[in-house]
Amino acid sequence: MIFSLGSWDPTTVSLRDWMCHQLVRDHGLAVPAARGGNLAGALVDSGWILPVMDGFDEIAGGLRRAALKELDRTTTALLLTSRPREYAEAVETRPFPKAAVVELADLALADVALYLPLTSRPGTDGGTGGTVWEPVMDALRKERRGPGAENLARVLTTPLMVAMARAVYSDTPGCDPVRLLDTTTFASPEALQRHLLAAFTPAAYEPSPADGGNGRRRRPDWNPDRAQQWLGYLAAHLDRLGRAATGAPARDLAWWQLGTTMSRSSRMLVIGFLAALALGVTTAVGNVPADLVATSFGLRFALVRGLVIGLLHALVNGLFFGLVYGFVSRGGAEPSRVRVQVFGRTGRRGTGVLRRFGLGLGCGVLAALVLLFLDRVVVESLGLGDGLDGGLAGALVFVPGLGLGAGSVFGLMAWLEVPVDIRSGVSSSELLAQDRRNVVFHLLVWALVFGTGAGCANAVTGGPVWGLLLGLAFGIEAAFAGGLAYGLAFTAWGQWVALARIWLPLTGRLPWRLVTFLDDACERDVLRQAGAVYQFRHARLQDHLTRVHRAGRDSSGPPATAAASCTAGDADPEPAARPVPAGAGAGSPGRHRRTRPSR
Repeated sequence: MIFSLGSWDPTTVSLRDWMCHQLVRDHGLAVPAARGGNLAGALVDSGWILPVMDGFDEIAGGLRRAALKELDRTTTALLLTSRPREYAEAVETRPFPKAAVVELADLALADVALYLPLTSRPGTDGGTGGTVWEPVMDALRKERRGPGAENLARVLTTPLMVAMARAVYSDTPGCDPVRLLDTTTFASPEALQRHLLAAFTPAAYEPSPADGGNGRRRRPDWNPDRAQQWLGYLAAHLDRLGRAATGAPARDLAWWQLGTTMSRSSRMLVIGFLAALALGVTTAVGNVPADLVATSFGLRFALVRGLVIGLLHALVNGLFFGLVYGFVSRGGAEPSRVRVQVFGRTGRRGTGVLRRFGLGLGCGVLAALVLLFLDRVVVESLGLGDGLDGGLAGALVFVPGLGLGAGSVFGLMAWLEVPVDIRSGVSSSELLAQDRRNVVFHLLVWALVFGTGAGCANAVTGGPVWGLLLGLAFGIEAAFAGGLAYGLAFTAWGQWVALARIWLPLTGRLPWRLVTFLDDACERDVLRQAGAVYQFRHARLQDHLTRVHRAGRDSSGPPATAAASCTAGDADPEPAARPVPAGAGAGSPGRHRRTRPSR
């Protein structure tokens, strides 16, 4: 199993516990084990997991010594990958005597000369005897290379840069790789690296006439400028998220964490506004037909009263859920590792039924007292009382009734929850769908419990028609006030909807079709999917997009846009980046069967 070390803080969690958490998150191994604990822990402890610890160099510099100490302490056999310089610096101060070191060699010219022409279109003469790379390869094969050829030869020693060169010059029509030999434009190997990194994203989103041909599904047609801005926001989000936790950029792009790098006050406002909207609209609409049927005050009175009650209830609901979210929020809520199962239940039932019932009872009674004050004091003082509150008897029934209803919902949900089966999906879209199903079921339970209770109680005193009307109104209001607001504030899917699907697209920082965009970015080799999370195909690409995003945001002019793929980065002010070892990039030459793997 591959573990990305960039998200590990060895000063707060042991290697074994961190590995178990990653296995539960990415592969659903939360199923209880026979001897206690979960299946992830059982597999790690029994030696059935061979960890590939990827990216030691991505751990914050101040944590590497602690990481080596923890790695040296473990008895688990493992493979650790790192850039050479960072590893060498770390073992100088904290030796790692149990490790045998294998250092990857650079790609040779023969590897590159075999790979790039195979990926390319015919040369400018249109013949079959050469490709657009042949003049470049001829310059690189000379015994006495020119300065431009020497710079390019030094760049094309890593799979990452070779793959970038292929994407920009082999896959994009109208781009001639001969310009890579021009020392006037690219005076150093670092300038060439910056150019290829800057040109990669526009090339990846270059419209292709082949998209959708031969019966294939047509790719979404994203604007390259907007795509680069969205990717830049995602890269900057990971940078802020990681530096706040470990001091180094995070590498795992989890859907449930999108939006969590916004300020807490901004998130509270968004969650509170949506919770207010959920209850305010349904309460206002639900009160109008009730007053029209049961009173003789007329349409105008019903509309005004519905509007006032809707605004007051929305204000209370928004304040409550916004403040509670701000109090309990410590970043993004993780996806639920349980699902709701009504029939065919086996094994142990959901735990914490009494505790959840008590929590719901307390919240319900508190909410009932506040709503009672609004309806009996505030609304009636405005001359909008409708005489349907039932007087003292109604109040004595309403408060415990709302408390018992909320407690019943919480307790019932706890009883119906079962751990997610290991055989169920563990991709990001499947986790998202599972969390959404849980919220929808939660919403239905609120509607069923409150609708049935209110309908039966009022049917006894007012007849079946009145009972059906009030039961329907109470059920819908409870579903939106309790179920939807609870889902928005306290579940991963709700926060995903509120922040990543509504607020961030509304402000232009992410696309409206976010999941489609992320999956399409994987198909274009900009991102890759690792279990339940996404990652940029390489840390250097992520860091480059972070710098571009911040430069565009901090500049006084218009936002930075993606240049044409062949010319992007020609005057890139980005500081020189150090080379990375061979084998560090995804989508490298080694993935093609007709090429020799890098040594």
